[in-house]
Amino acid sequence: MTTLFDILGPRMVGPSSSHTAGACRLGYVAQAILGGMPDRAVVGLHGSFAMTGEGHGTRIAITGGLLGHTPDDERLRGAEREATEKGLEIEFSTVDLGDDAHPNSAVFEVVRGAERIAITGCSIGGGQIRVLEIDGFAVDLSGSLPTIVVVADDVPGTVARITGLIADRGLNVATVRVDRTGRGERALMTIETDEDVPVTVLEELAAQSWVHWIRNVHRLNA
Repeated sequence: MTTLFDILGPRMVGPSSSHTAGACRLGYVAQAILGGMPDRAVVGLHGSFAMTGEGHGTRIAITGGLLGHTPDDERLRGAEREATEKGLEIEFSTVDLGDDAHPNSAVFEVVRGAERIAITGCSIGGGQIRVLEIDGFAVDLSGSLPTIVVVADDVPGTVARITGLIADRGLNVATVRVDRTGRGERALMTIETDEDVPVTVLEELAAQSWVHWIRNVHRLNA
């Protein structure tokens, strides 16, 4: 199988799965949470990502991820050209997230039509990632399992109703994490399942009056 390391070839200096495969996965998750390829993305690179990322192919990898490509996709070679052809505008900058942030961290602000989402994540080694924040909500999303992201009203029974609907369809819920802006306001849930949640179930969840939006993040290959 062709990998990102093969594709980038001589453009890479000291191949690193943190700067390439992990970076690609961060971009992929950002577009998945947005609901598809963004029209525009502003990406801030922190620490090692900012200092050595260009030579390691980080920007190409992130661009490919934002296009919806995974690290083993042969189209990554032409990701920058493809982004231009598809009208995806990407602006990279250097940011300082503080001493506590992982050195391979990035912040994304992605826009698709009227939708705008901010995401913070890091590449932790071996191509693995952690998404730590979505629109100010604290999360811990790795992509190691199929995950749905739900923003809903923080009312009694919300979590039980969502997980119950999933379980009623014969799907096993592995983990549930919740953060909220305040009691009775909005809550963001990340729900990991053992299998992908069918589109029909996602549509049923999205139709609930107390659900503001829902996104599906497929399992990321190891």
